Amino acid sequence: MTTTEHLQRMAAPTGAITPGVLRAEWTKLTSLRSTRWLLLLTVLLALVVSAVVTSVYASQYDQDFAARHTIDPAYWSLTGLIFAQLAVAVLGVLTMSGEYGTGLISTTFTAVPQRRTVLVAKAVVVSAVTLVVGTVSSLGAFLLGQSVLSGKHIKADLDDPGVLRAVTGGGLYLAVLAVLALSLGALVRHSAGAIATVLGLLYVLPAIGAILPPSWQDTAVPYFPGNAGLAILHAVPMANAAAPWTGFAAFCAYAALAFTAALYVLPRRDALPK
Repeated sequence: MTTTEHLQRMAAPTGAITPGVLRAEWTKLTSLRSTRWLLLLTVLLALVVSAVVTSVYASQYDQDFAARHTIDPAYWSLTGLIFAQLAVAVLGVLTMSGEYGTGLISTTFTAVPQRRTVLVAKAVVVSAVTLVVGTVSSLGAFLLGQSVLSGKHIKADLDDPGVLRAVTGGGLYLAVLAVLALSLGALVRHSAGAIATVLGLLYVLPAIGAILPPSWQDTAVPYFPGNAGLAILHAVPMANAAAPWTGFAAFCAYAALAFTAALYVLPRRDALPK
């Protein structure tokens, strides 16, 4: 029996997500060397940037600094996730666009003709993997950062208001980001273009927002994708920022919109881009 025939037997004819389809997507994702490197990079960026940022804040902290800045020690130690999201975005895109690049997507769609089933299975697998790695990275960055800040007696604890939400929110944010990036990979179908699109949403759009009129910065800019999603990392309310759960809900809405668009167009296209 060929690999294609084996996968066809695992796929339900109704397009339901079977354990076999999920197992196949899990095998494809975890067997790639790029996946392992990107997940390792996610952890390293979260930890290294956390150590650097909290060290800088600890070295500069004094009463004058406290008077001039909003003190959010939990967020300081989670800023590494702003860089770690780059690796997650690339992983999400490659989960879909990588198969288009190699031509293996034709084999996948032959094995599982229900293309939406393939997309949903990929989303379940990549979001689950990213949720676990993202949560571990977030917790590790928090603990490392607070160990640096403890010398200044400004460390945060998990039972402080908003801190546990911020730490667990880091994993949730990266999981939703993976689905958004996967959806863009399905829509664009070219790795470079999809990666450029998701990075534009996360980094370029907020930078453009910083030069918009003040009225926009108070109303629209906090709900740009990157700004909205990262709001959940703040344990202390921030001026000109969305409320943590409101911002995260807006980010989920962006991901849901992109995923719905991908579900719509996927069955209506040729297997491979021309």
